[in-house]
Amino acid sequence: MTWSRSLRPVQALLLFVALLLTPLGTPSAHAADTVSTCALTGTTGWTDEGHNTDYSVFKKPTGTIKVGMIFVDFPDAPATETPAEDAAKITPGADWLWNASYGKVWLDITQHQRWVRMPRNSADYGYARGITHESHEAYLKDAVTAADPYVNFSAYDMVYVVATKNATQITFTPTYIYAPGTAGVVADGNRIEWAVTFGQDLWTWGTKLVAHETGHTFGLPDLYAFDAGTDAHRYVAGWDVMGLIGGKGSQYLAWHSWKLGWTADSQVLCRATPGSDTVYLTAVEYGNGTKMAVVRTSSTTAYVVESRRAVQAGTGVCATGALVYKIDTSVRTGYGPVRVMDAQPSVTPPSGCRQLDDAPYGVGQSFVDSAAGVRIEVLSNDAYGDTVRVTTS
Repeated sequence: MTWSRSLRPVQALLLFVALLLTPLGTPSAHAADTVSTCALTGTTGWTDEGHNTDYSVFKKPTGTIKVGMIFVDFPDAPATETPAEDAAKITPGADWLWNASYGKVWLDITQHQRWVRMPRNSADYGYARGITHESHEAYLKDAVTAADPYVNFSAYDMVYVVATKNATQITFTPTYIYAPGTAGVVADGNRIEWAVTFGQDLWTWGTKLVAHETGHTFGLPDLYAFDAGTDAHRYVAGWDVMGLIGGKGSQYLAWHSWKLGWTADSQVLCRATPGSDTVYLTAVEYGNGTKMAVVRTSSTTAYVVESRRAVQAGTGVCATGALVYKIDTSVRTGYGPVRVMDAQPSVTPPSGCRQLDDAPYGVGQSFVDSAAGVRIEVLSNDAYGDTVRVTTS
């Protein structure tokens, strides 16, 4: 069955009303410096924070993306639930992503609601953190082959493989991206270039897991720490769905929205030379207005300031205000390519919140990096955003 799009007009109306309510007279973005100057180039050769995403490898995140969803069980873990139970954790992610992309992306998910049996036991796939590309591809190939008699894979841009909840050996949910020049996985004359294989963490993260893993097919890196240490979410906590998926206000950072083409150059203020700019930033939860100010500090680094409010995807945030973070496009996925600056690092976050959940800067507060000659001040705010001044010397 095809996931219904019936909710989209309602959400479109709500978003339209929200945009109408944004204060009149909101200044449009002006380029203190040419905006492209702040579009940093990636240097790691894979998923990083560079603006230059290679769409010959990654999926372009625009328009309708046709997704085929198949359901698999195993000789050692036969399904006892219905495919619909599993699908119900995933399909609402289409609406979440449509809202987060400001209506730029729609996942048209077709469910093939039958269990297909994998040829090997779940324990035989080596399916654990650190799984190799080759082992993951072998798992995907078995799933596609098992489903091929019932599914026309030529109809889809992307494939979601959903393992039964009973398959405890399928522990997590990785993203598959075809490696150019290899045989890959082909079915019905179509090469499967992008796939997400859902595992046990689906039952922890739910809907936002769709945004996180599909975000990888768009070229976004992981923002949590691979070397977990005492806190795997010490870099960005829950401010972006590519970090702590179940965070209090996990959305996509404005930088990501710009990188993916959902935020236009005209909505970005760039400061790359000495000077000062004052700008009103509309909260990222809304689609219009200036979304961020970027202060470039080197060929691979910049500070970004954006506004956050407790609405839509950010309803549960522990604090609102101007969120400041550092981008470094030379840092690999999982090692802190984005680091949120904490406005009050010595303050204990509210009950139920974690470190960095109270990171935004409020009126009268400033972020300063003296070595880089950067100062970001919050001058005023309202229900829809923050007025900030960015200065470089």
